[in-house]
Amino acid sequence: MSEKVKERNQSHAQLDEMDRMILNEIQSHFPIEARPYQVLGEKVGCSEEEALQRVQDLKDREVIRRIGANCNSRKLGYTSTLCAAKVPSRLMARFVEVVNSYMGVTHNYRRDHDYNIWFTLIAPSEEKIERILREIIELTEVGEVISLPAERLFKIQVDFEV
Repeated sequence: MSEKVKERNQSHAQLDEMDRMILNEIQSHFPIEARPYQVLGEKVGCSEEEALQRVQDLKDREVIRRIGANCNSRKLGYTSTLCAAKVPSRLMARFVEVVNSYMGVTHNYRRDHDYNIWFTLIAPSEEKIERILREIIELTEVGEVISLPAERLFKIQVDFEV
């Protein structure tokens, strides 16, 4: 088992009941309030300060990857695409760094496949997506990046009971 997997498993094992309640609450019900951690604390039975500190600790331990809104990009006038790239191992670090530098990249995963990096890209137009993909190719020297625009949009609500 890799060290990273061991660390993740230890991190999960170190969650107490309050951490679990906070994680269960904020997955889909993060309070949109002037003082969200006060509201969160009231819901789970702790102070505003403790709720904020616990969320920060969970983020520092990489139990929480990000906190943010999940918007329907099409209703906001944006377009998106799933991209797949064939990235030689010698170019991997640079490719990932460049791809992750774009604000419209929402997911970026390594796969065990000839097309070994898959990422999603959201932009105001198809032209902007094409321009970004050309830039990525030029900056990384990775020639095989394909764009697979969605024909139908599927949104799945996934909460993990912790």
